[in-house]
Amino acid sequence: MLTAPRTFAALADPTRLRVLALLRAMELSVGEIAQVLGQSQPRVSRHVKILAEAGLVERRKEGSWVFLSLGTRDRMEPLFALLDRWAEQDREDDWTRADAERLSAVRAERAASAQHYFDARAEEWDHLRSLHVAEAEVEAGIARALQADGRATGRLVDIGTGTGRMIELFGRAADHALGIDRSPEMLRLARVKLAEAGLEAELRQGDMYALPLAAGTADTVILHQVLHYAQNPAAAVAEAARLLAPGGRLMIADFAPHEREELRTLDAHVRLGFADEVMLGYLEAAGLEGEVVEHLEGGELTVTIWAGTRPETRLKVVA
Repeated sequence: MLTAPRTFAALADPTRLRVLALLRAMELSVGEIAQVLGQSQPRVSRHVKILAEAGLVERRKEGSWVFLSLGTRDRMEPLFALLDRWAEQDREDDWTRADAERLSAVRAERAASAQHYFDARAEEWDHLRSLHVAEAEVEAGIARALQADGRATGRLVDIGTGTGRMIELFGRAADHALGIDRSPEMLRLARVKLAEAGLEAELRQGDMYALPLAAGTADTVILHQVLHYAQNPAAAVAEAARLLAPGGRLMIADFAPHEREELRTLDAHVRLGFADEVMLGYLEAAGLEGEVVEHLEGGELTVTIWAGTRPETRLKVVA
């Protein structure tokens, strides 16, 4: 049980206060926190365990890394309000300044790692982009579809977020933005890009067939250039649809049918595009009202945008 005595007992160590201050700035791995604090990972892990047991920190495993974020907003906001009030009466100490400088170094290392990853794969991605309409047009098409009915973005979930581009575009209009990807490497890249864009978003590792979220917890879900990698796209659509609250929307952007067989080996594509009737069948089977939004031509491959809407619930009238 999370109690006030347990909370303040967890905070009764300067190192744990420093950990919270760092996580307030950005999500960090245990190793990165150890780097900033100048302490061993086992020692930092012990501090994190105490904070997690008090509900002040949440741990999330991504591959061989463990990432940390703050506890729930309703738990942390009153605590930080109190800490900020006390901080107004105290001068900034040497530890605070040193931690801020080392945190900047961690940001720089992340950015350098991300750039190296992009540079190593630029030729592959440039090849694929050259086959279809400019990505800016695809992004504009998704934006038009999201704005068409005037609904708010609400709680946004981007499945297969990759480098976080959909969150970068649409996260500012959301009440809460969450990106999910199976690849820890991609999530690390997304953290760099979103931090550079000044965006606050939650990022989690997860499988598109078993998303780590409860049903009905999203108002907008995006699957952008994800399904052609899926062994079972119908199951992926159904799982995405499960997240939608009544009136929620699923936006899918992917390729129309094509015959570029080499993409199976060059870019690991499993499916060579989707016919409209196939995608609409997936959406209907998932309990959504589907529609073809737009076909974007302009290269050897056509990109299609489809939308599926969860019907609003209606109260039954008893005669």
